[in-house]
Amino acid sequence: MRKGSDSMAPSPRAAGPLVILHMFPELLNLYGDGGNVIALERRLAWRGLPVLVRQVTMRDVDAGQMPDFAQADIVFFGGGADREQLIVKDAIVKARRELASYVADGGVLLAVCGGYQFLGHSYVMGDTAVEGLGIVDMETVRGEGRLIGNAAIQSDICPMPIIGFENHGGRTALGSGARPLGRVLGSAFGNNGEDGFEGVHQGNLIGTYLHGPLLPKNPQVADYLLKQAFERRGDAVELASLDDAVELEANRVMARRLGIVERTDA
Repeated sequence: MRKGSDSMAPSPRAAGPLVILHMFPELLNLYGDGGNVIALERRLAWRGLPVLVRQVTMRDVDAGQMPDFAQADIVFFGGGADREQLIVKDAIVKARRELASYVADGGVLLAVCGGYQFLGHSYVMGDTAVEGLGIVDMETVRGEGRLIGNAAIQSDICPMPIIGFENHGGRTALGSGARPLGRVLGSAFGNNGEDGFEGVHQGNLIGTYLHGPLLPKNPQVADYLLKQAFERRGDAVELASLDDAVELEANRVMARRLGIVERTDA
């Protein structure tokens, strides 16, 4: 059993395809973030496991078709520039209660960059403070300059460093009720460039500034999310091993470029 959901009392769902909600892919898709959903879909398909990906667009929301998060197994928010975040912010806040209930029930959620910032109490774009979902105890403010570069963090969800690319003007500070996804390695900036932390890990929720897209570069993180989703459903699914030699070598190459001494017991 993998850790992360032992203390939760999830509502069991009927067996069937693993349902992935891809939120606002037409707007929140910086640096190939949509590739995270493709990675999850392919890693299930390669194992012969059924999956259903539903893209939720602003057109759907405008037509009154907000998704039923209770029927989801994984929810994904990508990153977006300020303009795109402003377009979707009202729709996301309207879904706050349902999404918070999903997370509290052990729902798996991955949010990257702008999607990550939505999870806190508020975030600042320009001179405007924007209301967040308040699902995670954190605040994001605007800093001087941008925090940019290839990055690596060490997290307890997998033995290898998690590799990605960060480019954000926001500085995120976690409150006392939140714990980070990991610690920055090398010259990475992380949440704010000061405290040495990156992202957030709360139950089965992961928020991070790492683009790339994240999951194709870090297959262990993808499988961690899939395992948590199956465990929440009560499905006794063993994820068959896949040949990740190319992906893991790409991870190692970037780690070496960043001057990181890697753990080879992955």
